[in-house]
Amino acid sequence: MIPPSSFNSRSDFDADWAYDYPWGTDHNGGARMDRGQVQFSNGMLTLTARKVSGQPDAVHGGKNIKINYLSGAIHAREHFNVSRGGGYDFAGEFKATTTRGTWPAFWLTAVDSWPPEIDMAEWKGSGKISFNTFNTSSELSWKDVNYPSPDQFHSVKCETQFTKYEILKY
Repeated sequence: MIPPSSFNSRSDFDADWAYDYPWGTDHNGGARMDRGQVQFSNGMLTLTARKVSGQPDAVHGGKNIKINYLSGAIHAREHFNVSRGGGYDFAGEFKATTTRGTWPAFWLTAVDSWPPEIDMAEWKGSGKISFNTFNTSSELSWKDVNYPSPDQFHSVKCETQFTKYEILKY
């Protein structure tokens, strides 16, 4: 659905991707998404975070959250439906830090609501890679796997099915 060339140039990127989260720049943590933290060239995307001060607080659940970092995030412009009995495979090559306090992630979510959510890969600063699925807010599953050599690329593959979302392979 998204061509491998989508990180080759600004025009290729703009055809397939948009900056930030689909809902804006803030989520539920101490980082604000910022376009300056997104770089791409020669088919590779790099998202970074940098420590900042003086940012306006984020608000989540009625609480103010201090913003300590500007971070990169993108989301796909294209949406898809999974037909009953159908599914999709997603695969990628990832290199992500496991440094304490970081949270690089690649998520698949519903277009208009949450859940469902498939966390194809999350690195929560624990030295592991986490695979999580939320079919409903109370029906969830997860698996943590050791993530050796964070300075090297790793292949990650997951499959979506109409009735259940699950990670099949790492």
